[in-house]
Amino acid sequence: MMLKIAFRNVFRQKRRSFLTILTMLGGFVLSAFSFGWSDGTYSYIIDMFTRNQLGHIQIHKEEYLDRPALYKTIDDYHAVGVNLDTIPGVEAWAPRIYSSGLVSVGEKSTGARIIGIDPSREQIATRFEKKIVRGVPFSKEASHQAILGQGLAKTLKADPGDSIIIVSQGADGSIANDIYEIIALTNSGDKMIDQTALYLHLEDARELLVLHNQIHEMIIIAEDIDDAEGLTESIRAVLDNPELSVAPWQEFAKPFYEAMMADKQGSWVLLAIIIIIAAIGVLNTVLMTVLERRREYGVLRALGTQPAQIIRLLLSEVAVMAVISILLGSVISLITNSFFYLELPQPLTYGGVEFKIMFTEINARSFYIPAITIFVSAIFVSIFPAMKAARTAPARAMRTH
Repeated sequence: MMLKIAFRNVFRQKRRSFLTILTMLGGFVLSAFSFGWSDGTYSYIIDMFTRNQLGHIQIHKEEYLDRPALYKTIDDYHAVGVNLDTIPGVEAWAPRIYSSGLVSVGEKSTGARIIGIDPSREQIATRFEKKIVRGVPFSKEASHQAILGQGLAKTLKADPGDSIIIVSQGADGSIANDIYEIIALTNSGDKMIDQTALYLHLEDARELLVLHNQIHEMIIIAEDIDDAEGLTESIRAVLDNPELSVAPWQEFAKPFYEAMMADKQGSWVLLAIIIIIAAIGVLNTVLMTVLERRREYGVLRALGTQPAQIIRLLLSEVAVMAVISILLGSVISLITNSFFYLELPQPLTYGGVEFKIMFTEINARSFYIPAITIFVSAIFVSIFPAMKAARTAPARAMRTH
């Protein structure tokens, strides 16, 4: 009965109800858009940061991340790979070798980070060939070929077709040096990486650094990045090797993760501002409603209606309007969050990663958080007007025209 009366009162006071619904609707749509934009943009940045280069999970020799060294290697990585292939949730994996050295093209020389990769596995894991901006990808077999990051190529004034000399140190203590043909330049989207990156075929890197069936890192791509930490525990259990360290991206890229989480707090600040504005609007319209219907409340009190019943009636009316606002807002937000896409004229840099597009994402969080906050805040700010209506003196109210 109370709900039926609340519905009647909402549609009886169309103008005032419309303003109240519009206020809550605006708050809901803005909140949903804010969360959708934040989640969509961060999902894109995380994908660029992990899928594009680092992977979702990494395996190293114990303590390699803290103190990298050429001799801290994963032995017989093929056996580790066979185990990874049996674990549900693992989409792809790729081995890597790392070292540093002096490189020169003609009269230009500089330091570089040597990265040995398996071209076929790297393509599946990190879409390596999509990063090539000039030249051709690695041959299937090792052929003394090198691919340079654009920044390194600019420093060396190198182009595809040039020869590059690499001088480094072998794992056996010998001086490692050889000549390779530059076949391509890459843009990974991370300027810091591209400034020093020099990619070799995994077999060429092994030969240069005197590493046999050894590597320094295995990157793993998860089918669901949100399950990276859970998948990490599964991998640790299957490998059961205390000499190997298995870490999700939240650990090996901790500074980036912490910066992103801190930045995400801005979404909650924005939500708070939107909710406060919407709540003030609801408070204002409900107070005006109470003043306009003062005579009605006086009649109800004179007929024996209890103050608690008047409070429940007014709160029920606000709840009905809040539900209508949430339903309409969900439809509008679903449309706006489905189609919003912005391509920036100049790329932005976040955590060293460049990105040029921003878009909204549709997920449950973008809807249930605004819905709950709008509903609760609307009810909360309506308590005072409802109590004011319940305290209406019948005789005085009925004398009010």
